[in-house]
Amino acid sequence: MNTITKKILLVEDEEVLRNALFKRLENEHFSVFQSKNGEEGLKVALDEKPDLILLDIGLPDLNGMEVMEKIRQNSDWGKVVPIIILTNFNTNNSIIESVVKDNPAYYMVKAESTLDLVIEKVKSCL
Repeated sequence: MNTITKKILLVEDEEVLRNALFKRLENEHFSVFQSKNGEEGLKVALDEKPDLILLDIGLPDLNGMEVMEKIRQNSDWGKVVPIIILTNFNTNNSIIESVVKDNPAYYMVKAESTLDLVIEKVKSCL
């Protein structure tokens, strides 16, 4: 039986976290694309159309909210692709109100989330 590998885009500017998540996702047999900034992440997202996007909010150049908004406006794929937000902002922060309008699949505060929890959320979203 041939299983189709799910594609995941990881957009994270913190190199240590990006590398750790990349390795964990590959170990779970996902095909992983990675980007360290918003412009590059948006380009990869639109080119590759991954099955899920892990997206940091605090990115250089385009921030994660801008990236998510552009993805959601882009196409039928962009309107429905699951996006898991990774951020250092807690849920009481007013920035979250603007994130919610673009319908993320899940919202995770980095300081409160383990790699295991992120992998678990990725699997549940797929």
